[in-house]
Amino acid sequence: MSDETLSNLLKEDRRFEPPADLAEHANLKEEAYGRAEADPDAFWSEQAERLVWEQKWDRVLDWDDPPFAKWFVGGTLNAAYNCVDRHVDEGRGDKVAIHFVGEPVDGAPENKRSITYAELKDLVCQAANALTDLGVETGDRVAIYMPMIPETVIAMLACARIGAPHTVVFGGFSSDALASRLEDCQAKAIVTADGGYRRGSPASLKPAVDEARAKATELGHTVSKVLVVRRTGQDLGEGSWDDDVDVWWHDVVDAASTEHTAQAFDAEHPLFVMYTSGTTGKPKGILHTTGGYLTGTAYTHWAVFDLKRDTDVYWCTADVGWITGHSYICYGPLANGVTQVLYEGTPDSPERGRWWEIVEEYGVTLFYTAPTAIRSFMKQGQEIPDARDLSSLRLLGSVGEPINPEAYVWYRHVIGGDRTPVVDTWWQTETGMIMISPLPGVTHGKPGSAMIPIPGISAEVVSEEGEPVGDGGGGYLVLTRPWPSMLRTIWGDDERFKDTYWSRFAQQGWYFAGDGAKLDDDGDLWVLGRVDDVMNVSGHRLSTTEIESALVSHPKVAEAAVVGAKDEDTGQAVCAYVILRDEAGDGGEDIVEELRDHVRKQIGPIAKPRQVMIVPELPKTRSGKIMRRLLRDVAENREVGDVTTLADSTVMDLISAGESKGGED
Repeated sequence: MSDETLSNLLKEDRRFEPPADLAEHANLKEEAYGRAEADPDAFWSEQAERLVWEQKWDRVLDWDDPPFAKWFVGGTLNAAYNCVDRHVDEGRGDKVAIHFVGEPVDGAPENKRSITYAELKDLVCQAANALTDLGVETGDRVAIYMPMIPETVIAMLACARIGAPHTVVFGGFSSDALASRLEDCQAKAIVTADGGYRRGSPASLKPAVDEARAKATELGHTVSKVLVVRRTGQDLGEGSWDDDVDVWWHDVVDAASTEHTAQAFDAEHPLFVMYTSGTTGKPKGILHTTGGYLTGTAYTHWAVFDLKRDTDVYWCTADVGWITGHSYICYGPLANGVTQVLYEGTPDSPERGRWWEIVEEYGVTLFYTAPTAIRSFMKQGQEIPDARDLSSLRLLGSVGEPINPEAYVWYRHVIGGDRTPVVDTWWQTETGMIMISPLPGVTHGKPGSAMIPIPGISAEVVSEEGEPVGDGGGGYLVLTRPWPSMLRTIWGDDERFKDTYWSRFAQQGWYFAGDGAKLDDDGDLWVLGRVDDVMNVSGHRLSTTEIESALVSHPKVAEAAVVGAKDEDTGQAVCAYVILRDEAGDGGEDIVEELRDHVRKQIGPIAKPRQVMIVPELPKTRSGKIMRRLLRDVAENREVGDVTTLADSTVMDLISAGESKGGED
């Protein structure tokens, strides 16, 4: 077994078939798989027809110079027109596009408002005119550094309308992170706010923009204009307003004309650059272009969520600063003309259960969130969601990382009332759209498995040599055919693009971005997280994901993170950090041994943790991803590394302090 690429550890026998009514009326049925496989170009052409094109394409895919793809060659369209104007032109202007729910619960109109498609069109046109008046032209880059408010989506669409690629930087990032992105993409303007609300208090944004602008200048790049939304009304501090650069949104956007003609751009015109952290420290600017990206996001939002435009109310809880917010808040849903909830705050402020209150109030039918949030609700206990009427929900989605089987079952049972399919979606910033997921009207859901690639997508799990591992085997997850919403390059660095994503399996021409996966005995795919996180224990390559899932299946455990630490005897040893459910208290004096034995029973002796540490919290980035690198530092008694990207940098102090309390042989 030691020569396996990745060991196949956990087995899952539970199945959930689609509700009969949903299956009968599903947007995409079983036949779509065969149709897409038989003629991919015809299939993607059909999906592109869901959009409005000014000029139809001459060629579906140009793959003459791999890995540089061009989709819908010769076609022209405008992304903002497709997301807003078309719905007004088709007579749906009175339909609500966005139910905005701000964090302060005070009933003030700025903290709670519903915006129709007709109103959204006017606002986007005004913002497009204002940006043009500020000197932003087609091709100029605009940085957006904002809280989760409607103006963020409006700014993105205004940029798309005038052909100015945007780069949205998550509002929790530091001025250094913002400065490096401003310099890398040479942003001409920034759209920001005085601040946003976080857990009931205003958190400033504008001072970080001022610092970032100064740092960008030191790097040799000057930002011309900063457009500022007044969100919190907080004092910006002395000397923080530069009349030559800074402009209030309410002064220029509110006064601008609502008339603006959307210009059609080439299908390959850059739509946005989205930065992800690179291993070298220099962030990677992932470039997405207009026609293929919009085709992919609109198709997947319609297919994977089985969207019924006229009756569904959709809510994705991601931040627009991440790719999920781009694809499944801004572009996919609005291109499909959906009514959606946009929420500014956190899940538990001003009280636990805030999300379920919103689901009940707006009659949310489709709900898309991350496993890290689901596990935090498991920790709190089911009586909190049970206090709300969640019967409007008909489909639940999971995004961001593999979902543990127990979290999946809890989500389906407690939030979905045992009647909703769960779509566990795998995709990346680079893929732009969902790639592997159950289809809610077709798939018999299996907790923890992303199942199979959606129609139109071709993926394989292969060995280091590029051989398919077959059912029951584990290895590298590769994409074997181009897809419309694929990244086109890394901004300004074609060589890094080729090296990062296409060099590992260059001979085969496959895309590989670092994830491991296994195929179970049924041929269903399980994503096992980053290959970098795989542990080598006594010659066995073990996935952290599966050991974490085994721990979370214990009734006292809410969340777990596993890392491999150096071990003289076995090469690496399994070290686990565990958060207990609230009702479990401290777990009892035997909890450590209980959990070690539980993993041994679930998986086998090879995976039994050397150490289990009970911790109050885990180190997570602001997007909810666990930073295992820091846990490895603790497990190997090293000084803890850079914590600047953590949502709460004090977490590591708590973990380090409690380290000595963990159990080991």
